Amino acid sequence: MRCVIARFPFDLYKDEVENSMKGIKPEPVTGDAVVISRRVYPVKQVGEVITRQDRRDFSSAEVVRALSKLGFTCRTAETAAAAPATAPTPLETASALLGTPAATDERSGDSL
Repeated sequence: MRCVIARFPFDLYKDEVENSMKGIKPEPVTGDAVVISRRVYPVKQVGEVITRQDRRDFSSAEVVRALSKLGFTCRTAETAAAAPATAPTPLETASALLGTPAATDERSGDSL
């Protein structure tokens, strides 16, 4: 598929993108993300690998648009933020059940 990223035309194919990302460790995701071969990569990292350009030269929206057209699952930063949180740990569950500690007077140490 022909697409334009950072004003440069590229012919991208799904299998070539997958092969390019093989053996590359995903960086921590802080913004937009894409799922490639069951691994979640930041879109800027994938864009840098497939275009061989500096990450500052293109926007994540350009890469998301191209990868979505190729059939990859993309998650925008808003979608990731709206996703339900993971199950609470046993410590978090216990803390929630016990509630917050009672307020104390810092000067005397007495409960209020």
